[in-house]
Amino acid sequence: MAGFRLSKPYTMPKEELRQAAQRLADRLQDEHGVRSRWEGDSVHIKGGGIDGLLSFHDGVVDVSVRLGLLASAFQRPLKAEVERYLNEMIS
Repeated sequence: MAGFRLSKPYTMPKEELRQAAQRLADRLQDEHGVRSRWEGDSVHIKGGGIDGLLSFHDGVVDVSVRLGLLASAFQRPLKAEVERYLNEMIS
């Protein structure tokens, strides 16, 4: 199973970070048809061959994504999209 991991330090307030994470989950839902659910300081994203987790703790945002066979064809653009979003929205 293909996938990727990303980490980014953050200093912004947790509530702002939570809002930014929700915007990313909403965007992925709109563009890729995935569902999201919150569990504490983690949002699980699943659907369309994508199984991901975005969590934040100890000043670091961690993103891990596993991709099914068909979704693995989109690994590079999906990783680039998530990385760009983190760089633009997380501080």
